[in-house]
Amino acid sequence: MASRHLARSIVLQSLFEWDFYEKEADLEKITERNIDFFGSGFDEQEFARSLSKGVKKNLARLDKVIQTSAPERPLTQLSIIDRNVLRIGLYELLYEDKKEVPPKVAINEAIELAKNFGGASSGKFINGVLGAVFKEIKGENE
Repeated sequence: MASRHLARSIVLQSLFEWDFYEKEADLEKITERNIDFFGSGFDEQEFARSLSKGVKKNLARLDKVIQTSAPERPLTQLSIIDRNVLRIGLYELLYEDKKEVPPKVAINEAIELAKNFGGASSGKFINGVLGAVFKEIKGENE
């Protein structure tokens, strides 16, 4: 498994646990524990930490984008996996350096996380939401 993909998987697992406990737990401690357990010694530990912190810091904005982009599926009705895959994908799409994480890479990585961890239709749902946001961003920048 590629190092960045492993980092995203670790962050997804950390966000899942944090979200499951209704954000009462310490996300940084959860992320560190998961890095130690799942990715001890891998070279993208800092990327995982940064991604986890970035999602948490921008959570309200990310959730608003999800609600706007998928109004037929309220945030509370999304599975914990789908909700957090979207948060990761949107964070990378909106806040990461485009040279470091190109938009298509962010979208493809989110789709792969959804396919690996989510339900049967998770990949298509994630693709639809992130694709719509990407088109909107691309339209604004042209």
